[in-house]
Amino acid sequence: MPPLGHRLKELLGAERAVGDLRRYFGIGMSPGEATFTGSRFEHLAGGGDRPEIADRITAEDLVAVQTLSVTVPASVALDILEGSLGAQLSGLLHDIPADVDMVDAEADVLAGGSPADRAWHLLCAQHGVDWVIAGKLLARKRPQLLPVYDKVVRCALGRPRPSFWLALHAALRADDRSLHRQLLALRQVAGVPQTVSALRVCDVAVWMGHRSEGHACPR
Repeated sequence: MPPLGHRLKELLGAERAVGDLRRYFGIGMSPGEATFTGSRFEHLAGGGDRPEIADRITAEDLVAVQTLSVTVPASVALDILEGSLGAQLSGLLHDIPADVDMVDAEADVLAGGSPADRAWHLLCAQHGVDWVIAGKLLARKRPQLLPVYDKVVRCALGRPRPSFWLALHAALRADDRSLHRQLLALRQVAGVPQTVSALRVCDVAVWMGHRSEGHACPR
């Protein structure tokens, strides 16, 4: 098991993990209790990976990203919705599998130079979008394949090489996919809907646990 896998198994095995997931997604809470806006990230407007819009970024996707406390700059948002950037991203999204879990994907789908990597760099390097925002936007479009990775999660897990995507991919596939199976079991015990990907279960559990330790970074 790679070091990232050991770290994740430790965090996901914490006693608080199930309760954290339930609080985040509002499971078992009364209608009047406050919930995390991020609980709507994958489900807003039916999700960003619906077949009819899987290969283009919509206004609903831009709002969904805001539920994770980030905002795509207005000029970039307009270029995505009405300009050439949207067309470029659509072309790349077309070449990124929409129905494959990260654990089932080949490494080259996530490697440098892949359509997913090129989409991330197109947003960051060519259009100055913050790396966290770029990652969340792509995670909205490919929730089973691409993870949310923000500053809180990076603080908890570090900066694995050659990339977080590839390191997480290796960790999920190691030891007969034991980490992936742990995530699915955690999702089931917590009562989180199956429409929430294993990657998001991982992200939320890590983020909630690390945040509770005094790392009060914005979502």
